[in-house]
Amino acid sequence: MAALRAHCVLLTGSNRGIGLELVRQLLGGPHPPTHIFATCRDPEGPRGKELRDLASKHPNLVLVKLDVADPSAIVSAAKIVERKLNGAGLNLLINNAGIFTPVSLETVDSEEMIRAYKTNAVGPLLMAQAFLPLLKKAAQDSKEKGLSCNKAAIINISTVLGSIERTPESYFKPVISYRCSKAALNMLTRCQALTYGEAGILCVALHPGWVKTDMGTQEADLTVDTSVQGLLSVLPILSEKHSGMLLNWEGKAIPW
Repeated sequence: MAALRAHCVLLTGSNRGIGLELVRQLLGGPHPPTHIFATCRDPEGPRGKELRDLASKHPNLVLVKLDVADPSAIVSAAKIVERKLNGAGLNLLINNAGIFTPVSLETVDSEEMIRAYKTNAVGPLLMAQAFLPLLKKAAQDSKEKGLSCNKAAIINISTVLGSIERTPESYFKPVISYRCSKAALNMLTRCQALTYGEAGILCVALHPGWVKTDMGTQEADLTVDTSVQGLLSVLPILSEKHSGMLLNWEGKAIPW
């Protein structure tokens, strides 16, 4: 099986669930990145303890304070990462941070819709904008041909719940704000692929499955470990033929 060989990786929402497990498995993989930038809203607070414990054992793990719903925090984080990289580029940006509220058409309000869009769609948009120079730098410096996660890539963690075609089979969970914001993220991914591909940057949306996390709840059918193992086996095989697509943790295409 192909292994991920990205030198520099940044993940949002890294202090719990899928994000934390991605950090763990990247650190423990056969080719751990030279730099892993793990971001969360409060790395120094109680919810950042597991990340801090990992950082104390792994000098290649750098914790960065970042709230993806705050544009100024994104700009500040990009400056911190740029300084740390000291002229090198960023190979892989994983937009994992997301929020999920169990609201229906009857209960959702404008505030909740805006809150979901800020984190789930606008956040990844602004992250890509802020880190674009570092992604372009990685693409320019790479000797890899074509598009790949080892060269330069934006991976947006999405969901099958954002698939309009597949909505009828999953509508037993309406989660309106989450669905709509993730459908917007899928559109963003397609637009990013059409725009950033010219600069050598791969853009793909990945559905991690229905995972047993705080967000997915314990009724979900996948463990975090299984989901992340799947995601990390898909990342190395992604190429230009997957650009702008929505795939699941097994690498299978999901219709928009």
